[in-house]
Amino acid sequence: RGAPGVYIYTRGWNPTARLAEQKIAALEGGEDCKIFASGMAAVSSALLRFLRQGDHVVAVRSLYSVTYRFLREFAPRFGIDHSFVDGRDLKEIAAAIRPNTRILYLESPTSLVFDLQDLAACAALAKQRGIVTIVDNSWATPIFQRPIELGIDVVVHSASKYLSGHSDVVAGALIASQKIVDEVVHHEHAILGGNIGPFEAWLLVRGLRTLPVRMNAHQAAAIEVARFLEAHRRVRKVHYPGLPSYPQYELGRRQMSGTSGLLSVELDANLDGVRAFTNALRLFAIGVSWGGYESLALPIAVTDVKPEERGYPIGLVRLYIGLEEPQALVEDLEQALRAW
Repeated sequence: RGAPGVYIYTRGWNPTARLAEQKIAALEGGEDCKIFASGMAAVSSALLRFLRQGDHVVAVRSLYSVTYRFLREFAPRFGIDHSFVDGRDLKEIAAAIRPNTRILYLESPTSLVFDLQDLAACAALAKQRGIVTIVDNSWATPIFQRPIELGIDVVVHSASKYLSGHSDVVAGALIASQKIVDEVVHHEHAILGGNIGPFEAWLLVRGLRTLPVRMNAHQAAAIEVARFLEAHRRVRKVHYPGLPSYPQYELGRRQMSGTSGLLSVELDANLDGVRAFTNALRLFAIGVSWGGYESLALPIAVTDVKPEERGYPIGLVRLYIGLEEPQALVEDLEQALRAW
C-alpha cells in the first residue's frame, strides 16, 4: 500500500480486504486488524510475532487442537517451550510463569469444554510481568465479548466461524494496536504469505452485516437446547456458559454480554453409545467446523484430539446449535438420546 487509499500489491493490501479489516477492528474496539487466509494463519502470526528462541508460553490446556499442536509439536523445533494450565485459577497461571515467559495465550471460553479465564485479571497479571496476552475470541465474537477493553493485547479469530457465518469462507483475523498490526503486516503476513483473496474478503464483509442478528438467534436457541439436555437422564453434564448452573456463570456475566451457540455434552454412554447417538441424529450433521446456518455434532472420540491426553471423557460430544427452529433440534436430540 502506498499513500492512504492507494493499493499497489494485493498480497499485502487489498481494498476489499481492508474494508473487512476496518469493520472487524471497529467491532473489537482495536486500533487495527489484519485478516488472513485461515484462523491458524492468524494464530501462528500472532505467536511468531513475539516469540524467539529460548522463550516460553503459558497457555490454557483445552485449546483448539491445531493451536495445541503448534505449541506441542512446532514451537519446540525452534527452542520455544510451553506450559499448559487449566486457566480457571489465576494462582495456577501465575505459578506457571517463568522469567522467560513471553506470551500468555488464552481461549475464553475454551474449545470443547468451554472453561472461562478471567480476562481482566489475566491481563493485569501479564502486564505486571511484561508478558503479551493473546486471546482467541472466535466463540463469543465481539458481539458478546471485547477482550481489548479488558486489557488483552491481541485478539485472534477463526473468521471461518461466526464472523463469516455461512460455512463458505476460510479466514482468520488478528486485532491489536496499530504498532503490533503494522509489525505483523511487515513481517509474519508478508513473509509467511497467509493472505486472503479478495472474493473471500468480500464474503466475510457480507457475513459481518448480519453478525448481531445471527448471534442473538444462536444464543436463544442454544439456551433452549442446553436446558433440555441438562434435564435429560442420559446426559451426565452440559458444558455451556449460558446455563445458571454453569460453575463460572457469574464470571461469564461479568465479561461477556451473551453466549453463543456452541456447547458440549457428556453422554452417559460408552463409545458404542456415542456412535449410536451421533448416527441417529437427523437434523444435526456431523462436522468439525461451526458458525454457519446448519447444526452440527462432533463426537470427540473420533477426532484427532486424544481424550486421554487432554482429560476429556469418552462420552464428550460437541454440539453446534445453528439457526433451525430450536424445538425441532430438541426433538432430534430427544430421539437420538434413545438410540442406545
